[in-house]
Amino acid sequence: MIHIYTGDGKGKTTAATGLTVRALGAGLQVFFAQFIKDGSSSEICFLREHGGNAFTYFTRGEGKFIHGKPSPETCELAAETLQALQEALSSGKYNVIVADEFLGSLHAGVISREDAADFIALAEKYPETEVILTGRNAPQELTEKAGLVTEMKCIKHYFEQKRPPRKGIEM
Repeated sequence: MIHIYTGDGKGKTTAATGLTVRALGAGLQVFFAQFIKDGSSSEICFLREHGGNAFTYFTRGEGKFIHGKPSPETCELAAETLQALQEALSSGKYNVIVADEFLGSLHAGVISREDAADFIALAEKYPETEVILTGRNAPQELTEKAGLVTEMKCIKHYFEQKRPPRKGIEM
């Protein structure tokens, strides 16, 4: 199954890490890759420390938002992340593959629609593997292929009051 966590609300990565914890608790193997993010969030630190051999983490993210046209370096780093995801999926070693901020990277032009389509086509060849995609702006062609789509909707967020993110809550 392909799962999508999308929308403008908080909780997309948190949902993916929650599913990761559930999978690890069931004895499954998880490959978790992040586009854009640099792995410094508390939940990723926890998983890296406690996931054991069942949890594999990969990122080439720079840990900053992409505004405007992405740099060639950012696109190159994203290509490395996409390659790692493809290799993990093709290996048959993992029960769950998480591509965090895949959708945001697609929307920002960090990964191309063609590369995204190729990854989804590859995922469809491995129906025994759960593939989790997160990020804002999920395109309709991907939501149609997914078996599960959840949209997080922001009703109110204290970020609008200029409150900084808090360790353990937002990061």
